[in-house]
Formats: sequence, C-alpha cells, structure tokens
Amino acid sequence: MRIAQVSSVIESVPPQKYGGVEVVVYNLTEGLIRKGHEVTLFAPANSRTSAKLISSSPKGLRDKPQKIICQTELVQAGRVLELSSEFDVIHCHFGPEVFPYGRVAQLAPCPTVFTLHGRLDIPELQKIYKTDDFRKFNLVSISNDQRHPIPNSNYVATVYNGIDVHKFRFSAKPEDYLYFQGRSSPEKGIVEAIKIAKATGYKLLIVAKVDPFDREYHAREVEPLIDGKQIKFIGELPREETVKFYQGAKALLFPICWREPFGLVMIEAMACGTPVIAPRRASVPEVVKDKKTGFIVNPANMVEEMIAAVKKIDNIDRRECRKHIEENFTVEKMVEGYEGVYQKVIRSWL
Repeated sequence: MRIAQVSSVIESVPPQKYGGVEVVVYNLTEGLIRKGHEVTLFAPANSRTSAKLISSSPKGLRDKPQKIICQTELVQAGRVLELSSEFDVIHCHFGPEVFPYGRVAQLAPCPTVFTLHGRLDIPELQKIYKTDDFRKFNLVSISNDQRHPIPNSNYVATVYNGIDVHKFRFSAKPEDYLYFQGRSSPEKGIVEAIKIAKATGYKLLIVAKVDPFDREYHAREVEPLIDGKQIKFIGELPREETVKFYQGAKALLFPICWREPFGLVMIEAMACGTPVIAPRRASVPEVVKDKKTGFIVNPANMVEEMIAAVKKIDNIDRRECRKHIEENFTVEKMVEGYEGVYQKVIRSWL
C-alpha cells in the first residue's frame, strides 16, 4: 500500500526528548516499511525516518507561538491534499477537529484515518464530537476506554500502541528505587508519586517534562518536595537515555488522576521487566495485568493502596512483565492492527 503518515509539526519524529505520539508514529512508519509498504511521512525536517520525508518546518515547533503552529499545520495540510492522489490511504495522528485536516479528509481522493491519541472528555470539544460531520470520519482509538466520552462515533478499530522491544532490554535484578516518567502536571500525579516514595522510604527518580503551562504548578507544588537525595528530579531526557532508569526501577509509579488514553510509559517499563503500580482508571486495566505485571489499585484510595502495593512489589515476576509486552504491545502487533484498518477503509471507499 501507498500510505501517508501525517504527524504534527510540533515535534520531530521520533521526538528528541518527550513525545509519546511521535514515538508511535516513528515505530509505525518504520514497521510498515519493513513490511514492504511505500510510506511518506509528513513531519518536521529534523525527523529521522526510512520513509520519504516531506516537511513544512525545519524542526519541531514546540516552543513557538500557537499562531505559528497553526499556520504551519495549514501549510502541511495543503501539501498532504496536494499529493493525496499518490496515496491509497492517509493516516493522521490527531483528531479530525484539528483544522484543516478534517477538510483534507473530505476532499482527498482516498480514505483518511484519524488516530485519536489524546483525551476526548474535554468539554469544549464535545459539541464538535457530536456533530454529524464528525461521525463520518474514520477513527481509531488507542484503548477501548478512550471511546467512552464519544461512544457513538465511527470507530474502525482499537489499535494498541506498540514498541520496539529490542530497544528495551530486560533486567531481572532491579536497584532500590521507584521511578516516575511523564509530565510534571496535576493529571499525571507527580505529587502523589512523591508522597508514595516518601511513605515507603524508597528513593524516587523522576524524568519529567515541564510544559510552559505547568511551570507555575511545578514551581509551587513539586519543587518544594524535591530534596535531590530521596526525591531526585532529573528533568527531560531523550527516550533512549531513559531505558536504564526503567531497568533499574523496582516499580514504575503511574498515579494518574485523569482519563489517560493509553500510557506508553507503562509498556516501556514492563518491557524492561519493571512492574507498574497504577489506579483502576482509564486504559490501565487494558495494559496492566493485576497481580501479574503490577498492581491495580482503587482510585478512591489511590495513594494508600499504592503504598501497600510497593511493599508487595517483589511478588511480581519481572519475566512475566516482559512476556506480556512481547505478546501484546510490539511494533509488529501495532502494524498488523493498522494494516487491517487501512484495508477496511479502502474496501469501504471503493
């Protein structure tokens, strides 16, 4: 198949540091090429890919004003539409409400698929999601739970994110620390992770991005809790540098306080053999096997139950964590899922 993969102009593919969606786009693009598909990637020029790369910006625009980002997305969408006759399917890695990609889907001479990587319970977007036009778009969810806010939309499939397990080497013998990786934000539960570590006496290593709109929160709520000894804030790192932290951790703390659509860090941790402790919320039960690859706790009593789970973490067989990922969350599994999606929408188009 001739496939267009359309990523955001905000981050390179793969991202130089934090960026879960761009990791997925990279893995999917490279996996499709290994299967013999002809792939064109629309992404910033500093992306690394085996695909044909078409760029509308010299690098990711993460730190640029929103006006510049929107203008560049408009240019990129125009290039996608201009070349659309060369593709059998266009795959966009954001919702069709992102202007003007919904319009591209309406005008292109081939089917367009939208993977919804973000949260769908944002009130401002609910009116858009419930329109007749929105229900015409081909949507892919990254977990079944993600669908709940807009259950009656046109979902083609759920395709779980997959990783290249060879990049996450298994470790049978962890060190004595807990690990948190993500964004320093209220919804990711970074303060709760620190409370859990302090209550158990374990060191906590934090690899986290601080977005501009989270800087005030980080300075007010997080920084006072960091002592540089028991609670160590490392900051944002390239993804390849985080593998060693996964490998050495007794557990990944994932105390989310929001409806996480998937949670890529969970499968990265388990691939290294590191169990996950998280609340029974959102996608967690679809990704973690309770008492087999970690512990799933009651959200209403999350911190206390996660503290208790840390004390039992040695009961988890780290080999089971690795096996779980190899069987369910690999690049190959993800590619297979999207091949089925592409074939389905192409058949419906003809």
